[in-house]
Formats: sequence, structure tokens, C-alpha cells
Amino acid sequence: MELRKTTAVITGTSGLLGRNIALALAEHGCNCICHYNKNGNDAEQTVRQIHKTGQKAMAVKADLTKMEQINNLFERANKIGLPQILINSAAVFEKQSLDSVTFDDARKILDINLIAPIMTSKVFAKAVEEAFGSTGKAVGKIINISDVGGIRPWAGYALYCSSKAGLIGATKSLAKELAPSICVNSIAPGLVTWHGDLDEDAKKRQLSFIPVGRKAEPKEIADAAIFLLKNDYITGQVLNVDGGRCI
Repeated sequence: MELRKTTAVITGTSGLLGRNIALALAEHGCNCICHYNKNGNDAEQTVRQIHKTGQKAMAVKADLTKMEQINNLFERANKIGLPQILINSAAVFEKQSLDSVTFDDARKILDINLIAPIMTSKVFAKAVEEAFGSTGKAVGKIINISDVGGIRPWAGYALYCSSKAGLIGATKSLAKELAPSICVNSIAPGLVTWHGDLDEDAKKRQLSFIPVGRKAEPKEIADAAIFLLKNDYITGQVLNVDGGRCI
């Protein structure tokens, strides 16, 4: 897909990966809808950075657990242009032991990490279909940001890892259902930032699991997204950007 002059919806742009993917898209000529839920200041800052590249951008607030707000997100996006790219980056990351899990906890994590990407994909796919019909070629792209934890789960993260494993499954299912008009892929990042209060020994232990011996740079995740968006013959795949963590 030619990225210049296309419009992309990126969820979770107040987060590190969403922000960097949005900026990378802008550098490649995309107009960007920068979604956020609570942290509007960071999303607006991303919009200002995108404007400096000469591309159009707007920050749009939406609670992705509410269908009417997802619809509003895409209605607002149409003011810039019909979205042909959807990046599902918004997520909740929480450690929680099994004995403390409640139904409310499960709903919160699964609603954001799994159900929301499916519902945003539903609205996006309908808009692409109505605009382009059956062209026999890729006119839309969806990238779901999953996690290596959805492939090699960790103890104490049953809800989070399950949500990301489910997102990988959804990616493959949607790739079959939406082909050939929309390519659907997933990026599974490894360690990008430190979570929690880890001492140096704990950090060294985490790095010892990674063959390349370091964290990923956010730009490396964004570059992987650009690669997938530009290739029209890749769909239903999970691209591990994890420094070899899953080997």
C-alpha cells in the first residue's frame, strides 16, 4: 500500500508505542487520527509533532469499551479522510495473581485488550467495504499490537497474556474473513520499557532471556509496522519484534 495521503486511526497514542507508530506514519505521509481515552495532553503533543511534518492530525477521545464512542471516533476521522489503516495499540498492562482475579478485573482487561480491537476492526472494515467494494486487492490494513506474553505467557499475568493470545487468534481469523480487501497482521513486541520497580539484578535477569541482550527501541516497533503496511502480500501473520525472546 502506498502510505502517502492515506488516513490512519491509531488507538492508544498517549502510550509509548502508539505515539511512535503515529509519528512514523506521519513521516511516511499519512494523516493521523490520534486516539486517547484519559491522557489528552500526550495525544495533543503527538498531534503537534505530526503537524510539523506537514501532515494532518487530530486527537480524538473515546472509551473503546463503548460502541457509540468507537463509532464517533471513525466519524471524526472522516473529517480528515476515509481511514485505510487501523493500528490497534491501546492496551491495559497489569500483573495480577490468580487468587486476586475478579470478574470485573477480567472484563476490564479483556474489554480493552481484545474486545475493543475486534469492535474497532468491525467499524473500520465496514467503512472500507462501503467505500471500495470488492476490488480484489488490499485497500485497507489492520495491525494489532499484541505481545510476546501472548505467545510465551508469564506467571502472574493470566488475564493480560490471555488477552494478547486472544488478539493473535482474532488477527488470524479476521485476516481470513476480510481478505483480500484488508490485510490483518499483528506485531508482538518484546521488552520495550521496564514495568514496575525493578532493581538492577532483576533487569539483568530479564535481559538475559533476550539473545540480543537489550530492550527494543520504540522506533524498531514502528519500523515493523511500516514494513507490514507497505507489503500487500502479508496477512494473518504475527511478527515478533522481541530480540529473539521467543526462540
